Amino acid sequence: MYPAPPDSPTRPPGSRAALTAAALGVPSLLLLLLVGLEWRPLLSLDDDIARTTHRWAVDDPGTTRVSRILTDWVWDPWTMRALIAVVVVWLAVRGARWLALWVAGACLIGSAVQQGLKAAVDRPRPVWPDPVDSAHYAAFPSGHAMTAALVCGLLLWLLRVHGAGPALWRTGLALAAVSVVGVGLTRIWLGVHWPSDVVGGWLLGAMTVALTVATHAYGPGGRTPDVTHDTDDTHATD
Repeated sequence: MYPAPPDSPTRPPGSRAALTAAALGVPSLLLLLLVGLEWRPLLSLDDDIARTTHRWAVDDPGTTRVSRILTDWVWDPWTMRALIAVVVVWLAVRGARWLALWVAGACLIGSAVQQGLKAAVDRPRPVWPDPVDSAHYAAFPSGHAMTAALVCGLLLWLLRVHGAGPALWRTGLALAAVSVVGVGLTRIWLGVHWPSDVVGGWLLGAMTVALTVATHAYGPGGRTPDVTHDTDDTHATD
């Protein structure tokens, strides 16, 4: 028999999330530069996709109506913010005040970054002679896409922190995937965003989640879950 291999070094808390944030930061920065510099191949691809989906939206009023309901009510940024606000209050009531503060701060920072980039890039939205919907402010990044990615990512992280079972985790993961992908598609379908706006929102939202997880790991509540569990296994060691 061969001797057992030595234990691998313990990975520092939050290191995987930090690596994920760095990996997401590269395409986020690249896309931001390409949009800001108005790189012709990207603009051409955006225009081709947007024209095609807008034609479909005009020809299919039923799907367009459903898309407007989903994007204006179900996946609207304010709906997402209300959802995370309820979760933050729940965490605080259960005594997880540090975690509640961290989640709330991540959402505030994400909103500030989103609005700051919109103002800095100042990208015009698509303009159509026969619009099926309207939106305000600059286009990049998509606020709907970024907010959905941020909120859904944070909620999935909280499910992990809280020790959600397999069934609840799979349900949450499915709902998050449908919401994040779905809201992005509705924004393109309704002709209020270029495809790269949506991709940029997804990337920035996911990166903000990864940064939140990474930085929380080094804070006062980072080494152990600070959500109260109803179990007796409170003295387990690493």
